[in-house]
Amino acid sequence: MTAQGFTECQFVNRPPLFDREDCNYWKTMMEFFLQSYNYQLWTIIKEEDMIVLNPREEWTDNDRKLLSHNSKAKNLICCALTRSELNRISACNSAKEMWDKLKLTYEGTGKVNETWIDILVTQYEKSQMLIGETITQMYKRFTDIINGLRGLGKIYNIGDMLRKILKSLPNQWTLKVTAIEEANDLTSMSLEKLIGSLMAHEINMEWLSESSSKKKLTNALKVITAPSTSSSSSSENTGSKDSDVDDVLSKLQKILKKKKNGSRRI
Repeated sequence: MTAQGFTECQFVNRPPLFDREDCNYWKTMMEFFLQSYNYQLWTIIKEEDMIVLNPREEWTDNDRKLLSHNSKAKNLICCALTRSELNRISACNSAKEMWDKLKLTYEGTGKVNETWIDILVTQYEKSQMLIGETITQMYKRFTDIINGLRGLGKIYNIGDMLRKILKSLPNQWTLKVTAIEEANDLTSMSLEKLIGSLMAHEINMEWLSESSSKKKLTNALKVITAPSTSSSSSSENTGSKDSDVDDVLSKLQKILKKKKNGSRRI
């Protein structure tokens, strides 16, 4: 298994490896991991009043329990870091302090976050399906933007996201968009249902386009192979007809070659 495989598919009993290039993703994964390991560990990180301030001789049983949870949370955070990142937070006394320092280092201050939010919101508002792009590719780009905003605290409701996706589709999707809007309540429709409907329509469009191309090619071949009704023709017309034949035959060979290669892969 490659290193990338280990990064993207974590072990259940190991914390997700820290990703300095995508801190928001790591934070989300780490939050889920800590909660599943012991929800109290995540509470230790999020709530300042969970830190023990009493001197050692005055520790209560609850203080010792909190200190134990804090040590476990610190250990799990450290296990997720490389040596260079660990050096940044090794002097921190609490898991919360470690967490906050990592956030400050890789996300910046509130002003930096606001700038990133502005950038991602602009990308969200201007998002359009690109030429030659599939629904799956478009949805991945859209999801990356949404997840980035969510990590920075900017969350759109489902209805807004559905309407944005529908508006981002090109003109040839207009009839499908209208049908979806008329048949569904966008405030309660799920993203998965919308994307599934769009992917099914995309497959139908591709099939119809392929069928139309085959029909045009068949008609062209019929014209070429039909007997000439003219008793004579000039050399110029003959040359033009030969050129048309070559073009059609060339296209036919490409299609047959493509199908042959496809069958080999299967």
